[in-house]
This record gives sequence, structure tokens and C-alpha cells, in this order.
Amino acid sequence: MAAPVRLGRKRPLPVCPNPLFVRWLTEWRDEATSRGRRTRFVFQKALRSLQRYPLPLRSGKEAKILQHFGDGLCRMLDERLQQHRASGGDHTPVSPSGEKSSAPEGPAAEAQDPSLPVSAQPRSRGSGGYWPARHSGARAVLLLLYQEHLNPSGCSFLTKEELLQRCAQKAPRVVPANVRSWPALRSLLNRNLVLRAHQPARYSLTLEGLELAQKLAKSEGLSSLNAGTGPEEPAREEPEVPGAASAKLGASEGGGQQPPLELGPGEYRVLLCVDVSETAGAGHRPELLRELQRLHVSHTVRKLHVGDFVWVAQETRPRDPARPSELVLDHVVERKRLDDLCSSIIDGRFHEQKFRLKRCGLGRRVYLVEEHGSVHNLSLPESTLLQAVTNTQVIDGFFVKRTADIKESAAYLAFLTRGLQRLYQAQSVREVFARQLMQVRGVSGEKAAALVDRYGTPASLLAAYDACATLKEQEMLLSTIKCGRLQRNLGPALSRTLSQLYCSCGPLT
Repeated sequence: MAAPVRLGRKRPLPVCPNPLFVRWLTEWRDEATSRGRRTRFVFQKALRSLQRYPLPLRSGKEAKILQHFGDGLCRMLDERLQQHRASGGDHTPVSPSGEKSSAPEGPAAEAQDPSLPVSAQPRSRGSGGYWPARHSGARAVLLLLYQEHLNPSGCSFLTKEELLQRCAQKAPRVVPANVRSWPALRSLLNRNLVLRAHQPARYSLTLEGLELAQKLAKSEGLSSLNAGTGPEEPAREEPEVPGAASAKLGASEGGGQQPPLELGPGEYRVLLCVDVSETAGAGHRPELLRELQRLHVSHTVRKLHVGDFVWVAQETRPRDPARPSELVLDHVVERKRLDDLCSSIIDGRFHEQKFRLKRCGLGRRVYLVEEHGSVHNLSLPESTLLQAVTNTQVIDGFFVKRTADIKESAAYLAFLTRGLQRLYQAQSVREVFARQLMQVRGVSGEKAAALVDRYGTPASLLAAYDACATLKEQEMLLSTIKCGRLQRNLGPALSRTLSQLYCSCGPLT
């Protein structure tokens, strides 16, 4: 008796991210094999390396970060790609077997948008005619992520624990019995409707998932701000994180527009904010906090939406001591251990995180690369990592800092914190005036201190110059001021220079 036929949906095969390069390398390998050339081994090694690389390459030059790709092979790929484009070749991804993928035709399919992170690009394995059933787990996850995406005070992603918690509140029937394996979430990941990034995992909607979630919300008649899995409910206040002054940096309270925050000298302190992902999990993460405490670095732990470390100016005398106002300083640090850097390159977080950092609004971005064990035990070759780090500095404009271990990373963060505290510390007019005087050649620290003791501000010095009757009297006004331990006179030459600096309207002679 014949075995019964099993009907079901086949799992879609993963799409090759670089089908043209794979096809050309295969052709070159087969041609070299037919002619008995030893270059077939070169093409075979490069082909294996390319097939293991999960991200799309836009040129042969970018392939140099892979193992077994030299200058000659990269140049061959660029020349073949140029010929392909000149001949009007189809830019739609083609599998090595010659069949076109399901990517849409037209100008939108000719090239991926370079402004989007690679992991967020729409893949050819689209959702097709997928429509999740009503009251299903997949539908609940899509609507919950869509609600978080529309929330102006949200962060456009949810962790697995947050998804389970919200599903339990709004749709308890779809919560899986075993939280480790969630078939609905896994199905959305396979269909490229949900993106998983960062560690611990954060889930957000892809472009295709966002489009489908909008259609689902519209079909259920949900408002754009209350897209959920059931009837609209009043917004709940989320509990505050202990020890965190504010969950969102610079977030204003209430729905009304708040006046711009201004903090004057002496009204704030510079505080280092550490992301919660740097304090939880296995490895040496708790050791980082111990090192910061040992170095007496003022810091707080909170959930950051971008980067691993940022600095804020927190007011010291707030109206509400429980929620002091803050201003984010123009510095952000993304920390990567070498093993984490390898995994982020493989799963696409590397490009996605750099994309978000470049668009976060902070101008001084630091990429902190921390050594971890032997480079020979990593999942990617050392040359690939060096090329990725170099691209981050040269192409993306990040400042790259390499450290030997967790202690050196903590010392670097302490150095940055103290530098920002010195940069933003409150300085009196007297101190600024002394610094200004010391810019004049011949004015030492002792001479500047003597001048500031006599005239504490530029206004008082200008008033003394205005009281002089003649130009000669102005030039000799400061000549008799006693300076230093020996109480020597400042001298007529330096007095004349300072009078020209503060009394001349035109350029100095």
C-alpha cells in the first residue's frame, strides 16, 4: 500500500544575496576546470566564501572584505558587472540556475536604496498573498509592532518579553505555552515581515511587514494611534525603571509642547548613560559597571534606543527630584567585542546599527572595538574584520577606537566622561578672561593672574581705558602692574600690545 501523500506548505529556500557574482564565479570555475587550469581552485575558494556571506555586495571592490578575494578577482567582477550594465542586462536578482526571483520588475527593483540598512532592504522573498487569520498569533504580533511603530514616544521595536506581556494583556489566547518556541513569530521572521536585531533580540517591522500591518489595522477599523488586537483601551502608564531618571532622553512630559530647556552654568552635571544590554547577559558585561564604579565615573543604567553609551547634562536642582530634566550631549559610543562584531556582520545588525547611528542627530560618533580572545577562533577571518572596521572609519565617518580588554574600554569611557565634564563645566567670566589674556604672546599664567586681580572682567578693563585722557596714557596703563613672586612690572611693551588689542577698532599693526 502506497504511503499517503503529505500535503503542506514547503519552507521557502533562502535567497542568494549575490546571485550575479555567484553565477559568474561558477562560470569561471567551470571554464578553468575544462581547460585544466589551476585557477579553478582560486575560483572555488572564492565561491565558497561568497556563498557564506549573507549580505548583498554592490560592486566587486566591496567583495575584498571576504576571504580569497584579491585585487585581480575583484577587478574581474567589476569589469563583468560594468559589461552587464552596459549591455542593458536585467538588474533583477537571478539565481544561479537561471530562474528569476520573485522580486518586482521596474525601476524600484533595479537597485536597492543605499539610504536603507542592508538588513532592512526588502528581499525578493516577499510575503506574497499572505494574510494572517483573525485572532491568530501572527496577526497579534504584527498589530502590536505596528502600534509601537506609530507611538511617538516609543522606540519602534519590542523585545520578546514585551511582546509576550502585551499579547497576554490583549490577546491571551495567542500566547504560546512554550515561550522558547513561538511558531507565529518564527513564521513572520521567515516571511521577512519582522526583523530581529541586536542582542538581546529586538523585533521590529520590515517595510513589507509595515505595509501588511497597515492593511490589517485598516481592515479591523482601528485608529492609527490605537492599533491593537482588540477594542481600543485607555493608555496605561508604564512603570518607571528604577534608578533611571527618564526612559527617553530629552522626552517631554505630557502631550503639550514644552518650552525649550536651558541649563546655565552650575545648574547641571554631566552623566554617562549605559544601555541595559551592557549590564545583562553572559560574559564580562557586569564587569564593565564594576570598572566604572572603581574609576568613580558618574553613570546611570537605562534603556537606550541608539548606541550603548551617551552623555547627558542633567539639572542638579530640578523642580521634580524624581524626574530631572536632561539635555543629550553630542557624543555617542557603540561598543563591539570582536565576537559580537562577527555575528553582527553575519546577521545584518552591523549595517542596521550604523544606519541608525548616522541618523540619530548626534555628530560625534565613536565605534569602540574591543579585543576578545584569539582572532583565529572567530567565525570570520581577521582581514574581513579589519576591512569592516576601516570602512566604518573611512566611509561612514565614525571615530574608531580599539581597546585590548574590558578594563581598557572602561578607562576610555572614564576619559571621555572627564573630558566632557571639563568641556561643559561652569566657568566664570574671570576664568574666561584669564584664558583670553593668555592667548597674547608674552602673557604667562602669572601675568594673566595679576591682570585679572586688578581688572576682573573685560568690561572693567575697557572702562579704565576709556578713563584715560591720552593715547600715551592708555598704552602705559598696565605697565606698572606687579607680576609673579618677584613682583616685577608688566612692562611698557606688553602694556602697549594689550592696549592695541582692546582699544583699536581696526586691524592690529
